[in-house]
Parts: sequence; C-alpha cells; structure tokens
Amino acid sequence: MKIGFIGAGNMGGAIIGGLIASKKTNAKDLYAYDPDKEKLNVLGDKGVNVNLSMEDICELCDVIILAVKPQIFHKVLPEIVSSKPVYVSIAAGISIKFMKDNLPEGARIIRAMPNTPALIGKGVTVLSADKGVTEEEVENVKFIFDCVGITEIADEKLMDAVVAASGSSPAYVYMLIEAMVDAAVSQGLPRQMAYNICASAVEGSALMVLKTGKHPGELKDMVCSPGGTTIEAVSSLEADGFYATIIKAMEKCSEKSKKLTK
Repeated sequence: MKIGFIGAGNMGGAIIGGLIASKKTNAKDLYAYDPDKEKLNVLGDKGVNVNLSMEDICELCDVIILAVKPQIFHKVLPEIVSSKPVYVSIAAGISIKFMKDNLPEGARIIRAMPNTPALIGKGVTVLSADKGVTEEEVENVKFIFDCVGITEIADEKLMDAVVAASGSSPAYVYMLIEAMVDAAVSQGLPRQMAYNICASAVEGSALMVLKTGKHPGELKDMVCSPGGTTIEAVSSLEADGFYATIIKAMEKCSEKSKKLTK
C-alpha cells in the first residue's frame, strides 16, 4: 500500500514518523508533499519520497492523508484532480460533506481524528467513513493508524466530541504535568527529576485505568487514605472546581470544532 501525505507539519510528520518507527510499513512506500521544503528534506533523509508534485502523489498512492490545517482546506481540495485514492482528512471540523463537495466526483472519503502521541506509537485515532468507502478500504486506513497507536470507528456526528476527548486532550495533560512539575520544583525537587516522576505518574495512572478495568473513581479512592495527604489534595481540587473546569474546557473545544465545520 502506497500512502501519501499532503502536509507534513506537526500531525502529518508525527504519523509519518510513527509509521516508520513501527516497521510495519517501509519508508519507500510513503510519499509527502508540503510547501515547506525544510520539512520535506527531513523526511527525505528518512527515505520518504518527497520530490513529487501533489498531483503525482495523488495518482501514485492508494491512500492520501490530508494533513493540512482546517483554514486552508478550501485552497487545497480544488487542486486535487484524481479520484483514485481514498482521501483521509485529519483536520478538526472538516466534514465528509465538505470534502465531497470539493473533491473530484467519485472520491472515497474517510474522516480521521488522530493525536500527536502517534509519533511514539501511542496515538489515539477515531475514524468515520463515508458510505461509498468499502470495508477493505476502511481496514487499510485503520491499519495505517493502528501502526501508530489505537484506532476506533465512530459515527461522524460524534467527531466534535472526539476532538475534545482525544484530538486536543494531550494539551490538557501536558498542562497538568507542567503544573505538577512547577509545584514540585517550588518544594525543592530538581526540575528534571520532577519531570521524570510526574510524567511517569501520569503514564502509570492512565495504564491503571486501561489494564485493571476499574472505574477511575475507584482507583482514586484506593489512593485516598482517611485523613491522609491525597484526600487533602483531592479536596482542594474539588473546592477549586477541577471537574467543572475540565468539562467546560472540553465543551468549549467541541463547540470550536462545530464552528469550524460550519
């Protein structure tokens, strides 16, 4: 399977890097186009085909990942003239209908929402396929994203919620880790040690949810000894509206995705 990328920025580059690192696909089967030649040179050094036009890549490849920002989709799509590959959008707020209206007639379309941990093989991607896409084509695209993490299938109407739940959520977690580290440093821990132990604590906690199957609330209660230090911290978070703040932020994220769609 030949996989093309139109756009090789943060997200496109992360998926390409994750595909190469997975060793489940060969760099020689990857093609990339981007106006930024420096980004292409970096990928070219890894064996990715970069010396082709966008039109050539669309003719050569079986799947095209459209990894451009939502704001410039209306400029990129009219330049595509081939209906040969399956087109996969990874942009928040870009609907299947919008792509159908702007791609050549007969183009098969899948909407995807990945996240940047794909670069280290720990990405989360949710796919939603147009009715004209075959089951085999969906499986081919799922294979691509399975190489860089886990993949789920969902109805397109859920995509705005997916943007908030996984597409944007790494940023919330990075903010949490950053705040934890600054607090630890203010109490005397060396910064690098603080990064190591705080990030590892977040990783381990997430794995506890995934591996044990226990409800997060139950796992939280396991840490909170009566009259102990953890319940003191949890009480402070509750008093300052921790839950409500996260919920509101995710609602705002979904609302922005809906606005981009319109």
